[in-house]
Amino acid sequence: MNLVDSSAWLEYFADGPNADFFAPAIERSRDLLVPTIVVFEVYKRVLQQRSERAALEAVSVLQHGQIIELSAALAIAAARISQHEKLPMADSIILATARGLNAIIWTQDSDFEKMDRVKYRAAKR
Repeated sequence: MNLVDSSAWLEYFADGPNADFFAPAIERSRDLLVPTIVVFEVYKRVLQQRSERAALEAVSVLQHGQIIELSAALAIAAARISQHEKLPMADSIILATARGLNAIIWTQDSDFEKMDRVKYRAAKR
């Protein structure tokens, strides 16, 4: 299973320099997990940068994967991770989701760079 974080989705949608790196994980929708926090972050950023229509179109692509709701158990696991790893809330939820479902995280977020089961590619500016 693959979990593509918000930074990777946004890179893919923008057809940025790392889009091809993330494409295999995104385009295998049957193996794709999408935490609701990623839906929030992608929708918000696309809405800020483009339009509501573009944001809704982006979210419709995310919904090709399996949406993972934030349950109480997942929130508690994320809080523990946040405390232990000193990660922000969204990153903790993403990491807890991936660990709980044995998924690989695909990301440009340097908070994940040295973690196990992470496919990291530094953002190119």
